[in-house]
Amino acid sequence: MADAKVIPFDDDRSRARRRPGGRSDGEAAVRALPTPPAPAPAAARAPREAGGSGWERRLAGGLAFLRRRVTGDYEVDEFGYDEELTDQVLMSLLRPVYEKYFRVEVKGVENIPKEGGALVVANHSGTVPLDGLMMQVAVHDHHPAGRHLRLLAADLVFMLPVVNELARKAGHTLACAEDAERLLKAGEIVGVMPEGFKGIGKPFAERYKLQRFGRGGFVSTALRAGVPIVPCSIVGAEEIYPMLGNAKTLARVLGLPYFPLTPTFPWLGPLGALPLPTKWTIQFGEPIHTDAYPLEAAEDPMLMFNLTDQVREQIQHSLYKLLVQRRSVFF
Repeated sequence: MADAKVIPFDDDRSRARRRPGGRSDGEAAVRALPTPPAPAPAAARAPREAGGSGWERRLAGGLAFLRRRVTGDYEVDEFGYDEELTDQVLMSLLRPVYEKYFRVEVKGVENIPKEGGALVVANHSGTVPLDGLMMQVAVHDHHPAGRHLRLLAADLVFMLPVVNELARKAGHTLACAEDAERLLKAGEIVGVMPEGFKGIGKPFAERYKLQRFGRGGFVSTALRAGVPIVPCSIVGAEEIYPMLGNAKTLARVLGLPYFPLTPTFPWLGPLGALPLPTKWTIQFGEPIHTDAYPLEAAEDPMLMFNLTDQVREQIQHSLYKLLVQRRSVFF
């Protein structure tokens, strides 16, 4: 490795004494020297400077990352979230699917606050819950403040081997009010999809028709934490696995909420599990603020019902509007 270039600093002893006229002896000597040639333009220097320094930095960063993984010199929070692994590995794996396969277009991401907690509430669809992962990439890559989205996931996610560990590392946590409130009060952006399995497991004929949003537990959580609710509408996920039927008996045997029958699955085997390359749009709507409500408002069932209905209607209206605007399912 080459020695580091040392740049001398200018202390009191190295400064030239100035004459009464204002010019130093050093300045006079410099003026007598021939003028050095002008430096080459940046474009001319680029081929020599580019050389491979970018690859060297990437290699060094990759080796340092592996060293920290091997030695255990990295941090996870109390929920198991590994920010470094998420940024450098998991997002890198999801990004080609996000950018090249589904070609996701993001709108209104600036409606998510730059700091402090917020609850992002989105529609859920697609038979396989890829919409939550794409929403996570959208916030991670496009938010002006580079924020991270912490998703609330169903119990089934944390019962599956491998998936359980990856979900924890990516910042997902159990969909319960206690965990959500702790994250929100800590200033995190939390994502929830209140439709749950009713949303992702609905028939293709009911696409883009929102299911019930439960009993409004997410509204109560937002009220307790005093954070805004940001409605989110996702178009494109409904068509990746058109669910034409549900093998309920097989689902019960496997312990699954449903077993989808699509035009390609299970008829084409593993190939049938490949999602269709639809064109996605993710739109974050205007936030609904809750900090003006008193603490006891979280116990008011009528208020929770009204706010839940307001969020649901806002998402449904945005879905219809986006569907009218899109040119095609695939383009």
